[in-house]
Amino acid sequence: MSPTVKGAILHGRKTVKTVVEGGRKKVENVVEGGLDTVETVVEAGLNTVESVVEKGRKTVETVVQHGRKTVENALFHGRVTMRAAVLHGREDIRIEQVPIPKAAVGELVVRVGAALTCGTDLKVFRRGYHARMIVPPALFGHELAGTVVEAGEGVADFSTGDRVVALNSAPCGECYFCLHGQENLCDDLIFNNGAYAEFIKIPERIVSKNTLVIPENVPLEHAALTEPLACAVHGLEDSGPRKGDIVAVIGGGPLGLMILHVAALAGFETIAIVKHDGQVEAARQLGATHVVQCATVRRAIRETRALTPGDRGVDVAIEAVGTPETWQEAVELVRKGGTVNFFGGCAANTHVTLDTNRIHYSDITLRATFHHTPAICRKALALIAGGRFQAGAFITGHAHLYELNRVFEKLMNRSSEIKTAIVP
Repeated sequence: MSPTVKGAILHGRKTVKTVVEGGRKKVENVVEGGLDTVETVVEAGLNTVESVVEKGRKTVETVVQHGRKTVENALFHGRVTMRAAVLHGREDIRIEQVPIPKAAVGELVVRVGAALTCGTDLKVFRRGYHARMIVPPALFGHELAGTVVEAGEGVADFSTGDRVVALNSAPCGECYFCLHGQENLCDDLIFNNGAYAEFIKIPERIVSKNTLVIPENVPLEHAALTEPLACAVHGLEDSGPRKGDIVAVIGGGPLGLMILHVAALAGFETIAIVKHDGQVEAARQLGATHVVQCATVRRAIRETRALTPGDRGVDVAIEAVGTPETWQEAVELVRKGGTVNFFGGCAANTHVTLDTNRIHYSDITLRATFHHTPAICRKALALIAGGRFQAGAFITGHAHLYELNRVFEKLMNRSSEIKTAIVP
């Protein structure tokens, strides 16, 4: 065995875990195996931290003795660069060594425990940019949870070792829209990217407005669902369903399934309209009352309306695909006096043709929902922590950071995966 952790790493061992015990994954396993302390594994014959210090060896234990609370902190403070995914353009992600961020006043640095794939990230991967959030080359990814390793001056609510979920944006709180309760439309909404990395810096405004401590019973990868779930909760609330309503959700992607699940948990009769076999099974697991699987829009409309009394149509139709065809489909699904929510965002400069006669004389409400607010983000995390929300059902794969390109290529091919947890 190499005499130090550094030596072990230089000899090809990639993590402290492999140094502690080859093949044993946790310190608990070492203890159960009859080895009294981590130190006995790290240096055979040196029985205590003190003896290691006396011999001048720089170990994780010396860092902990100097007041740093976790192994993550030891790794963070002992390194200059980290691995991170950098978007360079269309379908061009490269895993590179980049400087580890440092926390300025009011900021946090978080060691990423899990970063989740997202439909928005998939669109960015395909297009090579995002008009509002990413101009390549840029760090990539925005759904994450992890552990605080550095708190900048002035941060009072968080300290090293805290498990947190940091949302991808925060409103200013001062513009017209913020003052009118529409913080998702803030004129100065800031975004943060870089979740597909070992560490990420959280800007001061997101720290103060949209970073939340994760309850002890919630795994990091489940907490990372907070951001997309907040969007789903917002979409359902905006649609204004009432007791006894039938809610149809068009789309079996991650957000469509989340809206469906939230609606089912709220007690509404739900209809899932999907295309692929894997989406049928997922929709049923997540509480769909009915599932309509159709390849054509006309047939989907006919079969969905047939599930409502007198073929009158659903009370609420939520479109979660983002194509002109499905926007038009949503309008055809609702009853007179019903509500359509164009939740799925279409590509820029897209135009849709709608039947104005039907909209006007059937008194149909058309609306759309974008993003989330700090209050809704807190609702989302509480929903995850409450236990009824099936967080584990949405995470259908795990991969290392270096596998990110393969993961996105698989998602582009319409795999049955809902979300993949990327573990740096």
